[in-house]
Amino acid sequence: MNPTSNGGAEPIHERLAAPQAALWPTRPLHWSVRRELWENRSLYVAPLAVAGVVLFGFVLSTIGLPHRRRALLLLDTAKQRVAIEKPYDMVAMMILVTVFIVGVFYCLDALHGERRDRSILFWKSLPVSDFTTVLSKALIPLAVLPLIAFAIIVATQADMLLFSNAVLAANGVPTTTREQLPFFRHSLILAYGLSTLALWHAPVYAWLLLVSGWARRATFLWAVLPFALISALERMALGTSHFGSMIGYRLVGHFQRAFAVDPKGRIDSLTQLTPAKFLSTPDLWVGLLLAAGLLIAVARLRRGRGPI
Repeated sequence: MNPTSNGGAEPIHERLAAPQAALWPTRPLHWSVRRELWENRSLYVAPLAVAGVVLFGFVLSTIGLPHRRRALLLLDTAKQRVAIEKPYDMVAMMILVTVFIVGVFYCLDALHGERRDRSILFWKSLPVSDFTTVLSKALIPLAVLPLIAFAIIVATQADMLLFSNAVLAANGVPTTTREQLPFFRHSLILAYGLSTLALWHAPVYAWLLLVSGWARRATFLWAVLPFALISALERMALGTSHFGSMIGYRLVGHFQRAFAVDPKGRIDSLTQLTPAKFLSTPDLWVGLLLAAGLLIAVARLRRGRGPI
């Protein structure tokens, strides 16, 4: 018999359990994102592997670093900066390309994989809506992967800087100064660039998720083939390539909108960041609206989908 108080009041253990339930919300979106990270270790293993290979190569290249740095100090300041920053820029570019490839193949398998291994039957039995599931999968390339890329790039570049300075100091050569490599400033530029790139690529990832939820097999072909056919038909029928240029613009066009690039194509100053220009670009908002519509379509599609 449950103890009660004052004539018919609710049991004491129920009154004590109610605040506990309020303190521990289920947070389905949070745990859905965590689930994606648990099930897809390649999201961080692949860029970590690339960073490790690049870092190993950089360590080997420091064998002749003191001699090269003495010759470099004879040049003017601008050329010194370009030469010193080059390996750091290459590391960032290689990891960014890897993260983009990982994001593409993750999206193509995100919904197709759970239909293929029949785990969709289990996930649909949980009290998580289709839209929450789709949103959690979309957040991986739009938010989680940029954060992973930023952390790995900054950590790798910091290791490179520390190791190179140790080698230079051990050989009596001046170490890399803040003027030669403004590390903190470059990290801010990187964070801004990753944020703008994720927003610009939102419709690309949403399209890949739609194909992942619809196609029964060969998701990569279904994602690429329609655009390739349209471009080929336009080229043969009209002799133009407007559609192909539009696709290329969606892939790399954010660079000219988010940055004021100097004549040499370099970004060295925070004054070259143009967030107002980027946010006022109509193509950005058209892409975001298209991405939202595609994600809603993906959620509705998943609702009626079963195992393959």
